[in-house]
Amino acid sequence: MFRGRKVAGRKAEYSLFYAGDIHGSEKCFRKFVNAARFYKVDALILGGDISGKALVPLIERDDSTVTVHFMGADQILRTEDEIEAMMNAIRFNGFYPFQIREADLTNLAADEESRTKYFDQIMSNELRRWISLADERLGDLGTRCLIMPGNDDELFTGAILDEAEYVVNPDCRVTEMGPFQVLSVGYSNVTPWNSPREMSEEALDELIQGIEVELDASRPLVLNLHVPPYDSSLDYAPLLREDLSIVGGSNPQMVPVGSHAVRSAIERLQPVLSLHGHIHESRGSVQIGRSVAVNPGSEYNTGVLRGVIVRLSEDQVISTQFVSA
Repeated sequence: MFRGRKVAGRKAEYSLFYAGDIHGSEKCFRKFVNAARFYKVDALILGGDISGKALVPLIERDDSTVTVHFMGADQILRTEDEIEAMMNAIRFNGFYPFQIREADLTNLAADEESRTKYFDQIMSNELRRWISLADERLGDLGTRCLIMPGNDDELFTGAILDEAEYVVNPDCRVTEMGPFQVLSVGYSNVTPWNSPREMSEEALDELIQGIEVELDASRPLVLNLHVPPYDSSLDYAPLLREDLSIVGGSNPQMVPVGSHAVRSAIERLQPVLSLHGHIHESRGSVQIGRSVAVNPGSEYNTGVLRGVIVRLSEDQVISTQFVSA
């Protein structure tokens, strides 16, 4: 049975808001959660790369002040209100704040194993706080919410998402979304960045095909694959040299860096809709056979949430609307 909003003269419609690559920006995450009410959609999907990329220490000094180096400037914080405001600013910019005594920070700097465990715990706590917020805000709305890790997210991220009461981690399996079955994979093909969750094209193809056996051929399908299909216009990124500098500098040479395995999956399965992120520069949509594939891009570092609202009938995409908030 198709469950969605009935529109006069049409089949029932189902709507979703998709975004990805917020990389630890709490400002973007809060906008994502609020999109359910603001855009009046049936489902939210956050398609990977949810974790931040850096931690910012707030160093407790012996004179009871706290110092921090952030956004290129050194600051001295003297009150709890100033500390809280700084921590919020750090989170909104996609980083993780943590308060620590100067001597303890020195000890962490000298012990790589302890430093890694300490930092992983901070990232875990912040993600749990986010998931609690989403559970609280969305549970009463009844909006379906899928959030999965991407290639830049640490391996423990998935287990933390699985702790959620309302939010669902769909990674590497088939899940339900209204009338649709959703096949999701947050891993990417190999990147120059040696990220935690990437693999060869052969392994990615094997992974996707292994999940396909769970599909019901009689039901409409949505693919939620973090990396976009190769040479699709959704996967163009600057060409990099071996030292990771950009060829062409401020006028970069753009090349396709998406996945052959993902393109093969779209061509083989022909989903109604295929959702992608990963490549921040390649916002857009493209038709691959009968399938509509989209990438909303990302501007997380400016606090802007880029997303796409998709309205579907049971067997086709009715409309796509790219939005920024």
